[in-house]
Order: sequence, then C-alpha cells, then structure tokens
Amino acid sequence: MKTAFLFPGQGVQVAGMGKEIFDKYEEVRDVFKKASEIAQMDIEKICFEGEGINETQNTQIAIATTSLAMLEVLKNKGIQADMAVGLSLGEYPALIYGGYLSFEDGIRLLKKRGYYMGNYIPKEDYSMAAVIGLDNNVIEKVCDDIRKSGKFVVPANYNYSAQTAISGNTDAIEEAMERLKEKGAKKVIKLNTSGPFHTEKLSMAKEMYERELEQVNFKMGRVPVIKNIDGNLYTEKDNIKEILAKHIVSPVRFDRAIKLMFDNKIDNFIEVGPGKVLTGFVKKENKEANVCNASELL
Repeated sequence: MKTAFLFPGQGVQVAGMGKEIFDKYEEVRDVFKKASEIAQMDIEKICFEGEGINETQNTQIAIATTSLAMLEVLKNKGIQADMAVGLSLGEYPALIYGGYLSFEDGIRLLKKRGYYMGNYIPKEDYSMAAVIGLDNNVIEKVCDDIRKSGKFVVPANYNYSAQTAISGNTDAIEEAMERLKEKGAKKVIKLNTSGPFHTEKLSMAKEMYERELEQVNFKMGRVPVIKNIDGNLYTEKDNIKEILAKHIVSPVRFDRAIKLMFDNKIDNFIEVGPGKVLTGFVKKENKEANVCNASELL
C-alpha cells in the first residue's frame, strides 16, 4: 500500500482549527509555539479565535502551521507518505515534509508570501467561479475570447478533470459564467473569494517574493513532491526558487497531480490540514479511492 499526504490551500480556514489536537498533543503545542516565534505572530490566536483569519497575510501561515502540527503527530505515530503534494500554499508543508525546505525557512517564506499576495494586488473588483463538467479547452477558449475584448479572466485552479476555477475582474467573470453555461457546463458556481491568485495580476507580488526566495537554501528531498505549476515531480534539475516564484502567477494543476498519484499506484490519500477539499477532488476522480483527513488518525 502506498500513501500520499495532501496539504490544503487557502479557503479551508475556520476559527478553531487545530484547537482539538493542540489540547491533546504536546508536539502540536511545540509546533505552534515555534512557528509563532519565527513569524513573530500569535498564530494560536488567529487559528483558535479566528482573529484576522481571512486576511491572506494571516490565512496562509495559519493553515500551514495547522498542517505542520498535524504532520508532527502523524510522524510520531509512524505514519509516513510515499509522495506529497499541496495546493498553492500547501506546497510549502509538502516541501518541508519532503526535506526540500527547513521548517524555519518555510514559516518565514509563508509569512512574506501571504503578505505580498494580500497587499500587492491592483485595486480592482475581482471574483472567482468554479466551472463543473466542461472540457478545459472550452474553458480556456471562452476566457481567451473575453480577454480579446479587453476584459480580464483566466483559469486559475485546475482542481480535477471535471472542475476548473476561473479568476478575473467581476464583470468578466459574470460574462464568462453565462458563456460557459451556454457551452454546456453542468454547473458554474460563484465562489466566496475575491483575490486574483495564480494570475498575472500578482506580478508585483511575485517580484517582491523573489527577493525573499533568494535568501533561502533548498535541497533535493527524500520524499517525492509534486509541483503545482505542471503536476510533475520535483527533480534535481529544477530551480525551486524560480518555480515557487512563478507559482504565484501561474494556475494550479492539481488535476495533473491527481493523475500522477494514480499513475504511481497511490492507494491511500491523507489530507493533512483543515477540511477534506483535496481528498474530495481525488474522490471525484475515483470513487474507490481510500481517503481520509489526518484528524481521523490522531
């Protein structure tokens, strides 16, 4: 049996996340304390009381700390993975688990990443929508056609083969939603999020973040980790700093990550962090897949 750890991204945050295991395990309290000291933030307060939890500069580090705390308990229980992947910010806990990035550097990077992504965005009106049951080529063409008229809308998250999230200016999203329904989408759902993450609108955030990445040392890890930008495994030839910077303005290819895990005969999928979003995507691709959240094992 082969296992993969899946680390969630922004959107799964909820007040109280991590509190149950914090009260139960000393190693969880140690992770929260260490992360708070490195980031110089009260991460416990953000996670447990929900203070500022939906602000990107807090959200990313709060989710990652919760994931890393759960991971520590899993490791102490002897539960290991043969492969790891994360969605957006979740790639950082995956890289820490895989041995590519130190805990300390990961926390420092996520603090800066969250700040830049939350604050270096053009002041415009943004929306996102999930498109279900329509081929990616059709979605991409509709977005391209709308962009030719001077509006901004692009695919941002390829979640699984039958669901892609688009991001852009609100007027362009509204137009895309209507066109995609006409093209035969089973569902087009407006999402409760507004940031144009993983699009070119974050070019300034990417430039700022590149300076932070230059100060960090990465190495080839011991556990295979899947890249968000193309759904392939990291190799020794990869420039990890360049990839993580590009990640900010590039769509997430979680659909390809799922395919790669199935191709590598992964049997068990454990979501290490709040919620069951990623294992839900896996289940959509294969109803027989064995999935769970790490909390069920702790």
